[in-house]
Amino acid sequence: MCGTDSEMRTCQCPAVGINMTSSQKLSDLEVPASPTTSRVELWSFYLYYVGNNGLSGFNFGPSQFQNLLFLAGYDPSQPPFSALCSSNTDCVLPFLGKIRNINSIVLLTNGISFAIQAVLLLLIGAWADYGTWRPNITVIFTLAAVAVSFAWLGVEDPSKWQAGVALYILGLITYQGALTFWTAAFPGLVRYLPEVESSAQLVTIGGKSWDEHAEFESLSRNRVSNISLTVSSIGEILILVVMVGILEGLKAGDSTANNTKAFSVLIAFSGALWLLCALPWFLLEKRHPGLALPPSSSFFMIGFRQTYIAMRQCMRLKQTFLYLIFYFLMGDVLNTSVTVIATLQNSIVSYSTLQLTLLLIVGIITQAIGIYSFWLVQKKFKISTKTMLSFNVIWILVLTLWGLIGIHTDKFGFKHTWEIWLYQVFYGLMVCPWYAYSQTMISEVSPLPQMFLFFALFSVVGKTSAFIGPLVSSAVITASGNNNNMPFAFLFGLGTISTMFLYLVDVKKSQMECDEFVKAEADLHAFQG
Repeated sequence: MCGTDSEMRTCQCPAVGINMTSSQKLSDLEVPASPTTSRVELWSFYLYYVGNNGLSGFNFGPSQFQNLLFLAGYDPSQPPFSALCSSNTDCVLPFLGKIRNINSIVLLTNGISFAIQAVLLLLIGAWADYGTWRPNITVIFTLAAVAVSFAWLGVEDPSKWQAGVALYILGLITYQGALTFWTAAFPGLVRYLPEVESSAQLVTIGGKSWDEHAEFESLSRNRVSNISLTVSSIGEILILVVMVGILEGLKAGDSTANNTKAFSVLIAFSGALWLLCALPWFLLEKRHPGLALPPSSSFFMIGFRQTYIAMRQCMRLKQTFLYLIFYFLMGDVLNTSVTVIATLQNSIVSYSTLQLTLLLIVGIITQAIGIYSFWLVQKKFKISTKTMLSFNVIWILVLTLWGLIGIHTDKFGFKHTWEIWLYQVFYGLMVCPWYAYSQTMISEVSPLPQMFLFFALFSVVGKTSAFIGPLVSSAVITASGNNNNMPFAFLFGLGTISTMFLYLVDVKKSQMECDEFVKAEADLHAFQG
């Protein structure tokens, strides 16, 4: 992500004490403290995630987009636009100069969206480091996302599917942008929790070892990360239950027109709740002054400069670089797999808003159970972040293997309704913890004084991989004669390769590399000019 509060630049990297003297450790702990994170501020942080749950930009928005494509498309076995699409035929439309399968169009548009996000993040991602820009950017992205949600109310007819393309892209960009800059507050919130500050004070008076404090802070990061996802899941379940009532009131199951209108109403309702949940965070988040902009830089170039510096310095942090490669590859595998499965799911349930809402309820319930169960196991047995992430990755590979089987058979591989229900349970219990542990792992292998910089780098890398996978998958579907399961062959192979890089990451070595990096940069002032 883009980073966290600017005072993080005065801190040492996680467990940096491996090569440090006691006086150096104490000196680092005695830096001027930022205002302590209050419980009200922390819970407003959690509440924001209840609103930014993805229902508008990541769930119903994409489903409505594909629904409009299906209703506007035609059966390619008949003359163009002479026969409507059905569940038993292929469905195509002209898009970007070529006749394409609608699933291919969704993946291609998804790739375009993430490509724009990558460029945008390069441009403004580093603004989180300077002045007090980050909270303002979160507000701007949130308001824009809410506006896009309400704009869907004007797109309820299949003839407006081109407008759906624009709203789909804008919805993903604003959703991901808001999520990125909100997440940027996470490391700073944890570091200045009262219990973490008390732990640091115990180190200064000799009541606790440095390694014990580093382990406590790491567990605190995992706790906040997992609780935020769990609270979001519980809130999302309540929202979805209300949505079932809305669908009954709209009689969404009575006709295709009612169903299509219901999609847009649910998206707008999600946007309204997002704004309501965001207001406490906008008002309660503590704002801190950031770095001064280097004399030779401008706001429009600092992002590109920071990314270049981070890539250059990352080569000195070998363990960080190994995790960066893994994050790039596995993030691509998961993001693309979820998108491909979503296109198959929408088709299987015939774009029914009620069916999709009930599926989401099951998925979110199991997600809350899965994430919190992972955290309880980790807390009880004090398992490292890397070990938890490694276990989680196994199930992501199983997910791709599941789809891979469906290339040559119609009996299995996201081809039946029962598989979609099973997928929602499996995804929630075993796959969703990725979103907590993959982010926490970034803070485990990055130097805290430049945490902004490295979160920005990982976010850029994540967005870059997220557009490569859908573009490749779209091309694979087209080249394979519209076999919608064929991308899983590419995804399973890529996921297997990426796992090797995670295995190679040594967190202890990373901590020593962070130590050396911080001391070297303190002398060179590489990040100040």
